[in-house]
Amino acid sequence: MPMFQRPTAIRRKTLRMILAASKDAYPNEFGAILRAEAGVITELLLIPGTVGGKRHAIFQLWNMPPDFSVVGTVHSHPSGVFHPSDEDLHLFSRFGGVHIITGRPYDEATWAAWDNAGRPVALEVVP
Repeated sequence: MPMFQRPTAIRRKTLRMILAASKDAYPNEFGAILRAEAGVITELLLIPGTVGGKRHAIFQLWNMPPDFSVVGTVHSHPSGVFHPSDEDLHLFSRFGGVHIITGRPYDEATWAAWDNAGRPVALEVVP
């Protein structure tokens, strides 16, 4: 099994896709799984059965295929606050090593990344 490498960057097109999906899902939360290659987040994995509501995104993780490129989650907070809630911290502690939360108005200034303990993580946005 490959050793986990926490990503240090995210592709700009992936970030823009996340922000657009978050905006499109508003007023509900958007949720997806993050994939990375060589320390760079490059793709989203949409899990069948994921439910987004006004105050939650529920992942059906048992529907996720085995995938060693999975590094964490992304979801939106329609409230605009992109700090993790207690529920987010619980998910973070159980799955993945990096988690992105976006907030309204879903632009490149309203998102943040967190580690599995809820500490801020810097992700460089790369071409």
